[in-house]
Amino acid sequence: GDGKNCPYGSLPKQRITELAEAAVRDLVERGCKMVVVACNTATAAAISHLRATFDIPIVGLEPAVKPACAMTRSKVVGVIATERSLKGEKFLSTVERYGQGVEVIKAVGEGFVEAVENNEENTPATEQIVRRVVEPIIERGADVLVLGCTHYPFLKDVVCRVVGDRNVAVIDSGEAVEKRVESLLDEYDLRASEDNQPQLEFVTYADEQYRDRLRQKALL
Repeated sequence: GDGKNCPYGSLPKQRITELAEAAVRDLVERGCKMVVVACNTATAAAISHLRATFDIPIVGLEPAVKPACAMTRSKVVGVIATERSLKGEKFLSTVERYGQGVEVIKAVGEGFVEAVENNEENTPATEQIVRRVVEPIIERGADVLVLGCTHYPFLKDVVCRVVGDRNVAVIDSGEAVEKRVESLLDEYDLRASEDNQPQLEFVTYADEQYRDRLRQKALL
């Protein structure tokens, strides 16, 4: 968890690539057999470089545009993500491929990452931040909202409160990433034995207090 350099959303591509490479190198040196780049922004900026640099399976993230376009009834979908993610080649090509006949509304989640990083998910101020982004999307007819950053699912309860009873689905990329990880574990014969006892270790470029917060969020 790169609390020292977060948020990545507005950083230059080269800087994001440098930070991502350093993080993955650290994980590889610790013996990791697979890495999930659990950041849409880092995926958009650096995934090709990471795969060319390291000889292990590396899973990236992207906003869940494909399932959103498949499930929309109104033919209007909202994608909330960082500026970098929304400009990424993979995101744009996915919209072009799967968004035929669908209006895909793109919105930057201004203040979303900061709210999560500061443990302010459930404050009135954060609800106002979320409402400013979400309301205009719903008013334009969206019936599916994509949380296109791995920080944003921590705000899902707030988003759902803003949505209320307006029959709008709120989705993210978690399920797709889980399926991809499972398939690669099988493809590369990397699954642990059935009696393996998993251990969680939390690593950060920030301080010990930040690492404790990572642990608390992950174990919620």
